[in-house]
Amino acid sequence: MMRGFFGLCQFGHRFSCVAFAAEVVGNVSYAGGFFSKYNVFCTSALCFRMHYNPSLQHLCTKTQYEGLWEGSSSATLLRKLEIALKDDGVNEAWEAFSNFRRLYGFPEQHLVSKMIILLSYSSSCHWLHKAYDLVLAVQNEKPNLLHYDPLTRLALTLLRTQMPIPASTILRIVLGNGKLPPMDIWSTLFFHLVKTQTGSYLASDILVDICEFVLHHTSNAKRFKNMNANAVKPSITIFNLVLNSCAKFGSPLKAQQIIELIPRVGVVADANTIIIIAQIYEMIGQHDELKKLKKHIDGVSSALLNRHYRQFYDCLLSLHFKYNDIDSAAELILDLCQRPKSVQSFSGLYAKSNGPQTYCMVQIGSNNLRMGYKIMVEPNQIQNDFVVDAQSYSKLVLFTDGKLVPSKRALAKLINCCVKERKVDKLSNFLINIQKNVDSKEANLCLDVMDACIQLRLLDTAHDILDNMEGAGIPIGSKTYISLLRTYCRENMLEESKVLLKQMRKVGLLVNISDEQALFQCISEESAANPCDKITATSVGKSPLVEYLDRELKEEYSKYHLTYEFNSSIQFFCQAKMIEDALKTFKRMQQRNIQPTVQTFSHLVYGYSLLKMYREITILWGDIRRRLEDGVLTVDRDLFELFLWNFLKGGYFERVLEIINYMIEQNMYIDKWKCKREFLKFHKNLYRSLKASHTRTDAQSKRLEHVRAFRRWVGID
Repeated sequence: MMRGFFGLCQFGHRFSCVAFAAEVVGNVSYAGGFFSKYNVFCTSALCFRMHYNPSLQHLCTKTQYEGLWEGSSSATLLRKLEIALKDDGVNEAWEAFSNFRRLYGFPEQHLVSKMIILLSYSSSCHWLHKAYDLVLAVQNEKPNLLHYDPLTRLALTLLRTQMPIPASTILRIVLGNGKLPPMDIWSTLFFHLVKTQTGSYLASDILVDICEFVLHHTSNAKRFKNMNANAVKPSITIFNLVLNSCAKFGSPLKAQQIIELIPRVGVVADANTIIIIAQIYEMIGQHDELKKLKKHIDGVSSALLNRHYRQFYDCLLSLHFKYNDIDSAAELILDLCQRPKSVQSFSGLYAKSNGPQTYCMVQIGSNNLRMGYKIMVEPNQIQNDFVVDAQSYSKLVLFTDGKLVPSKRALAKLINCCVKERKVDKLSNFLINIQKNVDSKEANLCLDVMDACIQLRLLDTAHDILDNMEGAGIPIGSKTYISLLRTYCRENMLEESKVLLKQMRKVGLLVNISDEQALFQCISEESAANPCDKITATSVGKSPLVEYLDRELKEEYSKYHLTYEFNSSIQFFCQAKMIEDALKTFKRMQQRNIQPTVQTFSHLVYGYSLLKMYREITILWGDIRRRLEDGVLTVDRDLFELFLWNFLKGGYFERVLEIINYMIEQNMYIDKWKCKREFLKFHKNLYRSLKASHTRTDAQSKRLEHVRAFRRWVGID
């Protein structure tokens, strides 16, 4: 009986174990949430009973239960996710995606892409930030799930909502993954990226990264057989967009770096490129470079292109004046006046030229040094997808009646330079050539110039021009003689009046009266003149030439030409790695009381950087810091950034933090992503395992502190 009772108890124990196992399986099948919450408890209880009862060892293990549940739950969540993505339900899709990711990680690539695209189409900043965070998470865990198509769509949406910084991070992820979209997509992205100042900075760096990517794959063609480097090579439109933004937001140093990349990647520059380069070179005083371009542009005969190239001639003429190059300025103005009127009509819309492609090679930099480079230029070509605004940048050269003509401001600058440099003979020769060689309304220019000089009391200048004109056999109107004589009388300049009277009699004026009668007649006519006419003549009646010349004469004499000449010499020596000669030139510049500019210091930093003389750059930074504090040097982001990258490369982290603080105080954008990349490139393991207690010197302790501060700032630690 006891044996029967024991057998019954054992049967009951087996039955309860089976029932418990069935309960667990039921819970697994119909309540995945319950299993995920209590899965450890149920499994351990089942294993305990199996240990004491071998008859239950044939039941499923924990892994088998999880497989059963996971198959059901995974499929359910994926179905929910696919339905939500198909119905464009952002909230439902994000909930299903988050649940799946929490349990199983990221789904397949096509679902990740659809999720990013769905979030990208949302106009809510909340969902855009979710999409951005999702991309970062995928990049950190499974970067192979990212495709450029959803990423470029997200970047474009971020750019349209004025979020250039996260958009640039997305584009850098695309670039880092090595699978680039077509260049027409890049063009659209850059078009939106360069609209803001911060976006312009980021666009410049991204374009540099793309060029380096292309150059790397081109130089390793055998290694990257499946990669067509030409397919991802930036178009000239992208270069033009970025260069134009550099000119617009005042980043000539960055623009110079990009200009140097054009020939390296083998891109052909067009008319737009030439205009933008001219604007940038005018900003930094690259006089000789524009002279090299001029001979290739002079042959352009199209009215459309002439209107377009007016900006180039404007920049070139401006540099002639800044360098006090009177001969070149007069020659250019005369050349413009002599050009025939173009007969081609201009519709007002730019289009791509259908003429034959005429390439030419333009030398940039010194012909005597290997560091120079040649840009392939097609001056007769204008890309229709981006055109520089031809109306926005014209002060000295105008496009009127189908031809290029100098403005009154340009003539006023020429007169002013000749007067202040005591070179009136050159002005006279210019006017004589105009009178003899130009058959248009510009032929009256000499009379306008003399009248302007008389009105502004530049009587010696006016009389000298008159003498030279007479000597060249060019007739002068009687009004000019009478006007000059009256002004002499008004200023009580009797000796000059008598000299002028002799000249007037030689040309048949005031022949039958004496000097005294002539002078008395001039004074009488001046006194009898209507006072209202006098007021009108002296104020309202001023010609544009008189107004511009009056303004130029009142400006102080500048030493721009000396600054540009010294900078040009320093740049040459620095590029040639002749740093000692560059420093001697810099010293002479200071001895002549000519203030160094941002360009001066940027050339010196570049020269030191080529020689890896980072310690000398820290000394130069001390000089610049004092000048900034004294207010004798303008604050420039490009220069700060140049110091930042060199200090980071050289490992001077105290100076790095100092530059960062300066830029933050000036509300300048700092590219943290690039700072982090450069640090990991040069100093990835620097002081990584060193503790403060293990430092040997105070200097090492401070440097460790600076390195850690920088790592925290860029988000490494």
